[in-house]
This record gives sequence, C-alpha cells and structure tokens, in this order.
Amino acid sequence: MSKIQLQIEGLSCAGCVRRAEAALAGVAGARDVSVNLATKRASLELGSAALGDVTAALTAAGYPARQASAVFVIEGMSCASCVGRVEAAVRALDGVSEANVSFAAGELRVRYLERVVSEADLIAAVRGAGYAAVQKGAGPSAAQRRAEEMRGLKRSFVTALALALPVFLLEMGGHLYPPFHHWIMATVGMQASWLVQFGLTTAVLIGPGRKFYAVGVPLLLKGAPDMNSLVAVGTLAAYAYSVLALFAPALLPSGARAVYFEAAAVIVTLILLGRYLEARAKGRAGEAIARLVELAPSRVEVKRGAGFEEADISAVGVADVLRLRPGARVPVDGIVTQGESHVDESMLTGEPLPLRKGAGDALSAGTVNGAGVLEMRAEKVGADTVLAGIVRTVEEAQAAKLPIEALVDRVTLWFVPGVMGLAVLTFLAWLGFGAGIATALVAAVSVLIIACPCAMGLATPMSIMVGTGRGAELGVFFRKGDALQRLSGVTTVAFDKTGTLTEGKPQLTDFEALGGFERAEVLRLVAAAEQGSEHPVARAIVAAHEGALPTSESFEAIAGQGVTARVEGRDVLIGTAKLMRERGVALEGDAATLEAAGKSVSYAAIDGQIAARLAVSDALKPDVRATIKALRDLGLKTVMITGDSAAAARHIADLAGIEEVIAEVMPEGKLAAIRALQAAGPVAFVGDGINDAPALSAADVGIAIGTGTDVAIESAEVVLMTGAPEKALVALRLARRVMGNIRQNLFWAFAYNAALVPVAAGLFYPLTGWLLSPMLAAGAMALSSVFVVSNALRLRRA
Repeated sequence: MSKIQLQIEGLSCAGCVRRAEAALAGVAGARDVSVNLATKRASLELGSAALGDVTAALTAAGYPARQASAVFVIEGMSCASCVGRVEAAVRALDGVSEANVSFAAGELRVRYLERVVSEADLIAAVRGAGYAAVQKGAGPSAAQRRAEEMRGLKRSFVTALALALPVFLLEMGGHLYPPFHHWIMATVGMQASWLVQFGLTTAVLIGPGRKFYAVGVPLLLKGAPDMNSLVAVGTLAAYAYSVLALFAPALLPSGARAVYFEAAAVIVTLILLGRYLEARAKGRAGEAIARLVELAPSRVEVKRGAGFEEADISAVGVADVLRLRPGARVPVDGIVTQGESHVDESMLTGEPLPLRKGAGDALSAGTVNGAGVLEMRAEKVGADTVLAGIVRTVEEAQAAKLPIEALVDRVTLWFVPGVMGLAVLTFLAWLGFGAGIATALVAAVSVLIIACPCAMGLATPMSIMVGTGRGAELGVFFRKGDALQRLSGVTTVAFDKTGTLTEGKPQLTDFEALGGFERAEVLRLVAAAEQGSEHPVARAIVAAHEGALPTSESFEAIAGQGVTARVEGRDVLIGTAKLMRERGVALEGDAATLEAAGKSVSYAAIDGQIAARLAVSDALKPDVRATIKALRDLGLKTVMITGDSAAAARHIADLAGIEEVIAEVMPEGKLAAIRALQAAGPVAFVGDGINDAPALSAADVGIAIGTGTDVAIESAEVVLMTGAPEKALVALRLARRVMGNIRQNLFWAFAYNAALVPVAAGLFYPLTGWLLSPMLAAGAMALSSVFVVSNALRLRRA
C-alpha cells in the first residue's frame, strides 16, 4: 500500500466532494479515500490500483487532478540518444504525464501531478540517467548559457589545437613532405618523437578532452552509451595501443609496433571544433527569441505624485501611468490616456506601416513610439503582456516534437549501442581475415568516430527552432510545433467570412420597416437590443442610430443566429430568416435581390410580429483575392464556411475567387462541414469569432486571426497577428519550407551514416583499397552536424 495526495480541480461544494470520493472509491485497490473541500485535496491509499486509474476516474467524474508544468535546462547531452534516455527516465516517474526534451534547445518540458511528483524528483531522475538538470530561470539566461558554452568550447578547441598540431606534424609531416621525416629521424629520433607525441596527446586527453571521458565512460559503464562514449572508446583505444607500442612493445605481435597518438589528439580537436561551430550556429537559431525578449525596455518613466521619475521595469504595476518619449519602446501593455503619435507594431504584426494612436487606443509591450509624446496606463505587466505570451508560445512551439521525430528518437536510442557492436565486429572481422591488429584497430576506431547520431538528433529540432522564430518575425505564431507538419500537408483551406475574408466592419445599407411599424421606432428598439452584442452586424446597427438608446432589461445571444432582448417592456428578436421561422414569426417580402448583391439580410420582430428587414454590407479585405489565387496555384482547394445566406455568401466567394461555399450553417454546422471536408484530406480552417472555435478545434490545423476573439485564438494552433488572410498563406508556405528543410536534414544525416560507416569498416577495401583514417572520420562527423545546422539556418531568410 502507498499513501498519496492529489490536488483536485473543480470542487465547489459538498456535493462535488461526495462525487469525487465516490469516483475514487470505485477504483479497484483504492482505500481510505477522503476529499477535503477547503484544501481541494484528495488523500487515499493505493494497493493494486495504478495512479493512472485514479487520475482517469477523477477526470471522468469532472474533477481532474491538478497538473503542474516545469522547464529544466539539461546539461551534458551530446547527441540524439541522450534525448531518449532523459525522457525515459522522467516518464518512468509515477505521476509524470508528459516529458519532452529538445536537443537543439537543451531543455526538458514536463507536466506532472502536483503533490505526487516534486521538482526534486524530476532533477534526481535526470541525474540518475547521467545528466544534470537546472530549473529554467534559476540560473543564467539562455543567451548567457550559450555565450558561456561557446567561450568554453572555443577555449578547449584552441588549447587542443595548440597541443595536437605538433603531434600531427611529427607523425604525418613526413607523409606530406618526405624530407621532413628524414630530418626528424636524424635529429630527434623515432623514440624521442614518440615520447613527445605521448606527452602532448596525454595533455589533450586530460585537458580539453576530459569532458568526453568524464561523461562517456560512466554512461558506458551504466550500459547507456552516448556520443561521448563513442569518442572516449575510440580515442582511448588508439591511445592505449600507442602507449603499449611505446613502453611495452614486446606485448604486441612482431611488426605491429606503431603509434596512433596523432589520431587520438586530432579526433578530440576536430570534434571540439565541430561542437564549437554547432554551438555558434545554434545560438543564431535562437536569435528570434532573444530579439523578442530584448524588445521590452529595462528602464521606464513612471508617474509618481505630480511628476515622472525613471524606474526599473520590474517596479511597474497595473494602473501605473507611464510616459513614452519619441522613439521609446512601449514597456507594458496598456491604454493611451493622453497624447497622439504613430506607433510601429511591426514586431507584432509584421506590417511596416505605423498606426496612429490616441486616447483610448491599446498599446502592446515591445512596439515603438513615433514622434509624439504619449502617456499610458499599464494594464498588463511582466509575464501577462502580449510580448511575454508570444515568447512563451514560440518557446513551447520550438520545444515540441513533430510526429516525424518519433521515428528518429527510436532509431537513435539504439544507434550508439549498435555502433559499438559494429565496431567490435569490424575489429574481429579484420583479425579473422588475417589483417594485423593495428589495421583492425584503425578500422574499428573509424567506425566508432564516424557513426555519431548528432546530425540525426539536430535535423528536426533545429529546423523547428529557426522556422518558428522566422514565423514570429513575420507575424505568424505557431502555438504548437507539430502544427508545422500538419499544415504542410493540408489539401483544403477553409475560411470564415465575416472578419476573416471581409473587413469585419459592416455598414447598415438597408432598413425597411414591415408590418405597419414605424422605421424610427423599430430602429431605436433594435439598436437598443443590439447594444449587448459584440457581433459586427450588431455594431453596424447601433452605429446607424443617432441619439440616446434605452437600456435593455434582458439580453441573450443565440449563437450563429441572432439575439433576443427585452426593451421598454417589449420583446425584441433580431436574426436570420431561419431563426424567425423557428420562433413562429411570419416573414414578408423577398430578400433575394439584397442577397444577390452580397448583402447579409436579417429580420427584426417585436412582440412576435415581423417589424423590419435589414441588410448590411461588408467590404472584402484588399489582399483576399491574391491570397486565394496563390493558394489555388499551390494546388489547394479553397472553401468558405459561413452562417450567412447562400446568395450573399456566393457573391463574396465569387469576388474572392473561392471555389466552394458552405452557407447558412450554425457553429455546430461549421464543425460538421470541416469533418465532411476532411474525408477528402487534411483541412486548415481560418477564423476569428467565438462561433469559429469548434471548427478551429476540429480542423487538422486551426488558424486564428489575431484581431479576433480570445476564444478563437485559444482554439487555434496558429495565430496570425494581423487581420490579413495573406498571413495564412505565409504560414502555409513557411510550414512547407520547414518540412522540406527537415527532410533534407534527415536525408543527409541518414545517408551520411549509410554511406560512410561501411567505408570506415573497410567493406570496400578488397575492391578499391579504401580505408578511412580515424582523423578523417572525426572531421566528417563534425562536418555532418555543422551541415545540418547550417542548412536549418537558411530558414532565417524564408
């Protein structure tokens, strides 16, 4: 039996407690169950029951166990196989629901049950796997860590190069220039030359190369070898053989006395160079995030008493009044209280033209004030600002794993042990075919060094990091990294109409009183009823009325159809023809002419009697037609899904160039339409309203217009920071570029190993005489990782 405690969400009354306790008591093997309403905590003892059964029972009852999230910086990872080991160690903890490691970012993201798993447990699990974990934010920033890593690698490489170069020249110089060999033999002598090589190589291994052995050997002894283990075994084998040849030649077969000090020293030097170049490139991959973080200023002018004084950004609180001088960056989210200026919001939207801001207009942290002086009231500070949210979103997307990466992780987890086995087989095979021990050793060491899975591990995460960062610069935010892969494969792009394809600023063009009602009176009552609605049509009706409006006594929005309200004791119903028919209101006249002109027609009823027919017109956004043409040129089918009438929808679709129209649908109808379209292939849906949330969630990729509602944005995986549908095209093209880049990287990584491992093993030696030097193997291995990272960096110009 084990006693556990869980924090529970959703408890609000004694009835909730009873239901939660009943759910827990129903789990086989759970005993001594109690739920505390005050602390929102459940206590129980587990016998045969698994913790997963307990959490599943609570979720089914509507009271899920509360989960916490944490991000850790992982130190000591050197290749893709490390990723699988860290994830496996953390996921083995009972209570961990999700654990993802990004090799490129060097971070672990975990979701776990509160009070069941602690951060200390997670750190201990990582340490048990042979690595170190530090909670993100507890130590230096990511930029500082990268800078320190690069300084350390550069220092190690320069030191190793200075020590290894004389070793290389002493041993290999004679091959390049034969008189040099004769000169060495005549002046220094072979024994003295070998002693110098021994001393310098020893300094390389215990100095700059120490990290390979400090990490690789313990992991090898644990039965979980990584890239460091490959380097350690390969270089130590060459070094140990050379030491025997130098100090105990009698132990070696006759004629096998040779040293390979230069191989061990140069291998360490080249791998350090590769890691340094890789670290530099990875730093450039994260520049988009670094630039976003640096957008918020560190010092601001805050109103204190009658004047303004300079203060640190951390001292700003909600409701503080700040002053923005010309050219200053906006430090927090807020509202302009005084002044006029133009503000550059390109860091958020990707749009170059500054926007005019005056009293009452919203400002976002990181944007740049123009030539005017503004005063603003802080509304969101610190981690609550839009800028901070964007940084979190991009970081989470960069840490996500694509479905294609699961295969890579499975391969690389077993790759290093497989390579070590192949190296042993290579050594034995050469001996079996009568080759000398030295030749067999060279082939085995070459296999160990060349077959590192670094390039495979970097292939996917580096492209994701650079691609999502570039998207952020273009005003396209991928909230989930795997949306890149799904978006690249969509065959249909469906759009909402109002606010997505159209400006979302409709104007009331027609208002005809019916049923004997007076126009002015009906418009007054209808506008009063629509005051409670945020729908663009409602705003158009309110804007069309001049003068004061009465306050409605009640208000109810009918999703996708209209509204009902009580104004001055009268029941007012406004909405579609379908809504009127459902409520028993008899319609008058024909709306076909209005709808054929692309106008959206609604009706108003007062006390159950038809009172008016009204029509609004909404202009198409300027870039829509070009965007739809570009999508169709890419071979994609375009569809418009709207609650508007078929005639009005067809008119807008014809203007936009959209092929298919699905009109007169409720929110659940949009959901059904998406599912019907998915029968022909993956679908992306672009929308902006509350009624679009179900369709955004159901689509293979939901793309939310950033100017839309929070509900729509939260339901989507991709957010466009402007209202321009053209950004959906940008997102799709970027996704295709990223996936193409990943495929190039994976091809190179796997092709490199498939082609060079047999060469290193000497498979072609009987036919061609090819036998790869361990030094060339080290250089090729380092270059493979640098190639993959450099190829990913091309996405910065996408």
